[in-house]
Amino acid sequence: MKGDTGRRKKQGKREMKYVLLFVETEEFAADLDALGPAERERAYERVDEWFAAHADKIRGGAKLRPAETATTVRLDRGEPVIVDGPFVEGKEAVSGYTEIEVADLDEALRMVATWPACPVVEIRPLES
Repeated sequence: MKGDTGRRKKQGKREMKYVLLFVETEEFAADLDALGPAERERAYERVDEWFAAHADKIRGGAKLRPAETATTVRLDRGEPVIVDGPFVEGKEAVSGYTEIEVADLDEALRMVATWPACPVVEIRPLES
């Protein structure tokens, strides 16, 4: 709908849609790799528990394959330039995302405050 800006009416109030971008740092990835199998399994269980606790607000999402599997297409130099690898080389990489529908940014912030995994979560409102 035109002018909707990602809001949906739900029981008399408008809901906002956001995407949560989960960002892994090199340090976080190294710490995860250093965990033993039982500790790593428990870390993944905590993530599953977080998703289950917020299932009524989650509308979709996925874990992304590692940044080195990306293909980047640059369109700012005339002809498209295709490059293997991520757009930006850096110490952080988006590793997954989920779309949520909540009352407002404050609710999204409360949700993210309990995220048990990677140390950076970017919250962006969706346009419709």
